Amino acid sequence: MADTLYIVVPCYNEEQVLDVTAGRLLEKIKSLEEGGAISPESRILFVDDGSRDRTWEIISALHAKDGRFLGVKLSRNRGHQNALLAGLYTAAKHADAIISLDADLQDDIDAIDGMLKCYKEGAEVVYGVRSRRKKDGFFKRTTAEGFYKIMQSLGVEIVFNHADYRLMSRRAVLGLEQFKEVNLFLRGIVPMIGYKTDKVYYERAERAAGESKYPLKKMVSLAVDGITSFSTKPLGFIFAIAAALVMLGAAGLVVTITLTALNIIPFWGIVLSAMALFTGILAACVAVVGLYVGKNYMETKHRPPYIIEKYLGTDGELPPTDTIE
Repeated sequence: MADTLYIVVPCYNEEQVLDVTAGRLLEKIKSLEEGGAISPESRILFVDDGSRDRTWEIISALHAKDGRFLGVKLSRNRGHQNALLAGLYTAAKHADAIISLDADLQDDIDAIDGMLKCYKEGAEVVYGVRSRRKKDGFFKRTTAEGFYKIMQSLGVEIVFNHADYRLMSRRAVLGLEQFKEVNLFLRGIVPMIGYKTDKVYYERAERAAGESKYPLKKMVSLAVDGITSFSTKPLGFIFAIAAALVMLGAAGLVVTITLTALNIIPFWGIVLSAMALFTGILAACVAVVGLYVGKNYMETKHRPPYIIEKYLGTDGELPPTDTIE
């Protein structure tokens, strides 16, 4: 018998695109069923991440119309990574394989066929990787590629040009559940699971409707989470900066004493400017250290990453009452 596939779609204020997305995903599910690639028990699971528009209303209507659409509503907005996690753990109770993708239709859903092929050949995790970024603007392309290069230079195992479009087997999701971080960066955690992986390349399309839910502020926040969650090298950089400043300060002190002894008036404006610069550098270093301390503080609280408020499952199925233990 064919394996059961669940497609998990995190949603935040997606009323403009959700009907179109649902229609295209349903067509894909039907074609895969007809071809014998997946079982008739396969489903599409939307996760409403505390939307403030009609997103949950649309999900409820889709579920009432067709039982292949399921829904999870979080009690409040918890961010894309936690919403994705809620969908993965809910789907893992029923599915053999789970594919996660965004609701904006930018990820090529035809790549699902290739993912399933790799899965049937033994891959536990299949990454959807962008083949190129020509449709991105210069700033977006430069910053995104720079982010991946920085992460790799810091020793983080991350798949270049891969976001959160991936297939994971149930076994891989159960492996993911053993990671208990509060500060989530799934692009870095998933490769740490260690099972057999593969890649499927695709070209990303323009967003069908609505606005991106990842503006610059959120992109920077995600990058900070990724760096601080997987690398302590920034702390090593701080030590190097501090050592360099000590040596510069010592050299400056020698120069100042020498100029004073020779009755040469020092350039106090330059000295004050240098002091201001060094003070700024030290303040930035303290901020980075504080960031790590703050992350550790949040980890010790063991707060749940999400709480499920409502659940639209299959007939007769009880709603999940647990999050991550």
